[in-house]
Amino acid sequence: MAAAAAGLSWRRVSSFTGPVPRSRHGHRAVAIRELVIIFGGGNEGIADELHVYNTATNQWFLPAVRGDIPPGCAAHGFVCDGTRILVFGGMVEYGRYSNDLYELQASRWLWKKVKPQAPSTGSPPCPRLGHSFSLYGNKCYLFGGLANESEDSNNNVPRYLNDFYELELQHGSGVVGWSIPVTKGILPSPRESHTAIVYCRKDLGSPKMYIFGGMCGCRLNDLWELDIETMTWSRPETKGTVPLPRSLHTANVIGNKMYVFGGWVPQSAGGEISAHDGEWKCTGSFCYLNLDTTEWIGLISDCQEDKSNLLPGPRAGHCAVAVGTRLYIWSGRDGYRKAWNNQVCCKDLWYLDTEKPPAPSQVQLIRATTNSFQVKWDEVPTVEGYLLQLHADSPVPSAAGIPGTGAPETSMLSSQGGSSLHQTPQSLPSVPCPELKVDHPSQANNVIPNNVQVSLPSNSLLKIEGKEKVAAPENRITQETMKNHADATGFKDSNAPSLLPGCTSSPQTSANVGELHDLDKRTVMPDASVSSTVSSTQTMVTQQAVKTESSSTNGAVVKDETSLTTFNSKSEAAETAYIMPSTRVNTGQTNDSHSSKTLQRQTAPVKTRDRQWYDVGIFKNNSAMVNQFYLLPEETLSNSNKLENANVPDYRLLKKQDLFPGTVYRFRVAAINGCGVGPFSKVSEFKTCIPGFPGAPSTVKITKSVDCIHLSWEPPASPSGNILEYSAYLAIRSTQLQENPNQLVFMRIYCGLKTSCIVTAAQLSNAHVDYTSRPAIVFRISAKNERGYGPATQVRWLQDMKTSSSK
Repeated sequence: MAAAAAGLSWRRVSSFTGPVPRSRHGHRAVAIRELVIIFGGGNEGIADELHVYNTATNQWFLPAVRGDIPPGCAAHGFVCDGTRILVFGGMVEYGRYSNDLYELQASRWLWKKVKPQAPSTGSPPCPRLGHSFSLYGNKCYLFGGLANESEDSNNNVPRYLNDFYELELQHGSGVVGWSIPVTKGILPSPRESHTAIVYCRKDLGSPKMYIFGGMCGCRLNDLWELDIETMTWSRPETKGTVPLPRSLHTANVIGNKMYVFGGWVPQSAGGEISAHDGEWKCTGSFCYLNLDTTEWIGLISDCQEDKSNLLPGPRAGHCAVAVGTRLYIWSGRDGYRKAWNNQVCCKDLWYLDTEKPPAPSQVQLIRATTNSFQVKWDEVPTVEGYLLQLHADSPVPSAAGIPGTGAPETSMLSSQGGSSLHQTPQSLPSVPCPELKVDHPSQANNVIPNNVQVSLPSNSLLKIEGKEKVAAPENRITQETMKNHADATGFKDSNAPSLLPGCTSSPQTSANVGELHDLDKRTVMPDASVSSTVSSTQTMVTQQAVKTESSSTNGAVVKDETSLTTFNSKSEAAETAYIMPSTRVNTGQTNDSHSSKTLQRQTAPVKTRDRQWYDVGIFKNNSAMVNQFYLLPEETLSNSNKLENANVPDYRLLKKQDLFPGTVYRFRVAAINGCGVGPFSKVSEFKTCIPGFPGAPSTVKITKSVDCIHLSWEPPASPSGNILEYSAYLAIRSTQLQENPNQLVFMRIYCGLKTSCIVTAAQLSNAHVDYTSRPAIVFRISAKNERGYGPATQVRWLQDMKTSSSK
């Protein structure tokens, strides 16, 4: 099949929840982060509801819209600018078209009818449908469409348009007005139901608008280019096979490619343009135009029949929208039944990953124990899973003679953060961090279970069947980011388990570093409000900033360790292909049925020690509890020269190895989608805790008064003996920070048995304001017992911009 040859892997979404909109055509869709927002269209009447599909949770929902709610419309203009959406024109009832402009503020689901100023020369756009409406910068570009010359809506007299308007937007909300740009070159011929996209090459900063196809009595397949800076129209020369003439198709830009799917095409053989009364049909053809080389590349041909239901069926008037590098297609009409004189609409939702996912962020440590880590990484949009691997500094035995062991029991969990410490007369403890009550998916819920098929065949495509995600409780959008912001860097003890004369730091982020807002005479408790922070799997984001996040550090190391190995992002993927998961995770099959051919390994010499990355597993979500990893069979390790042709064994057939206390482990993670396994992240390094040290202080409170702040905390839940003293530290300004902005310098501001201290205005005047995520002053608090200092609680006290700029 052409699709298979091109490496395409379409997925039909079969499991979703919520009120599914009725099938239709002539609707439009845009994406705001992971949300696909659909409006209008019709099938037995024009739809006026706003439907939202959450691609992360597979959930449909109907937001409670308010304000100047527009009437239903079809074949309208629909563009997205940040979190606002603009709707222009369209058919509001048969034969009656609109030239009204509406704005939707998606952060509040608030509609508003806006009235732009008329152009200084000429008339504003007339009512129309089937036009293109494209956004670039703070301007929307309107081209063409179909008008009704008759004043009687029942007596439709079509007039094809090729007028061109520019609509200037105000920042955030509202519009300025219409203008009619003076253009050079020949205007495209009149048309409707065409497509228009805007693309700007990275190396050449001139944005271009491309118009393709459409209808003008007959269907078209011409390509037009508008240089937006010079306002010059031209007909670019193209290479490759030009797609058949079409209308009611879709065009979407992903990377440097314009993907064209579906539409009405001539029925006549040879692709000749039909006459006005010619026969036409829906198509399921799929191609793209390389916008850098203007070469057409066919992916699914017009004549290709797919009877296996592995490809979207022929359709026109559908909607298509890009979410990251994934293309979604929904509904549309697939034919016209003359006998019943009604449309036949598709009900299916499909997506296609157009390229492998990017490398995730470095693995971040949430908590560490003597024999486990709880880790996370930033979520990568539109992926099907994550492959997590580790590399042990100490020698790892082969699978021979190592029994699989159960997961160790975890009690106090803490994580490691770190930075350079300002030296006082005494040796300062590593400032590792606290166990806070943060909701993180457990391994049991995250690891893809054995009864779910997970396949990585030779073409590196992963299928996770039956995957369902929990729907978010609410669905609102704001311009706030949806990620949990935090800040944690790591410590590596160079002398004793608990002391660290000098430490390195990195911009490594962690899921639960405490963040406290600058609130007058108010107390904020990190572990009381962490559970209210918005996670990356939710779609509710409020304008109120997240109040606290927290992290713990203890004898673990977090730093950019790419220099420790010979891998780069490309070679890592090749070097680790031999420990990818098996083709199927299913019981009752032979070993041969589980194995798959691996990717070709790099031929450059790599030390055997660096080759031995071990799978922790494939995870559906962006967090993991790690207490074991999979060992390769002894014969695989001893025959490293033959790894190029080695089959990947099934996880169920591999032995497991527990983590050891006081051991440094390196982690990396790669995302997986329909195109396969993407590049690995940079390497992070963590150290399991050494038994006997106290846990991290908890329940940190900051109360602000006029000339100082009051810092208090609760003793560790696991003191492991008597607490001899506490130390509190403040990140301060330093010349060392100028040389290495990522290396925080701390000064001890308290040492004693009390669980509270006063931070004076004089001390705060030396504080460093950290801008890693949001402006914050950083404190760390740790406890000491007979063995030494344990993990430290790190708290980021959030500052407003005025406060931070004055410091």
